[in-house]
Amino acid sequence: MSDSLTNFVLAVITTNRNRAIGGTTIFFCEDQKEMELYATNLEAILDGIAHRIGDDLYLIVKHF
Repeated sequence: MSDSLTNFVLAVITTNRNRAIGGTTIFFCEDQKEMELYATNLEAILDGIAHRIGDDLYLIVKHF
């Protein structure tokens, strides 16, 4: 088993300020439509994968 990091969170995108407390870049959006737009664009820009965690939260994750 390798000790190397294989995944990490590049960004958090949310409409709920109580769902994210730091540790990475957080984007706060006004509504779900804006959140989905951010997730789609950041996924491409950061070369990561957008994972929808709930109605008010996406994570952009880099998988190695």
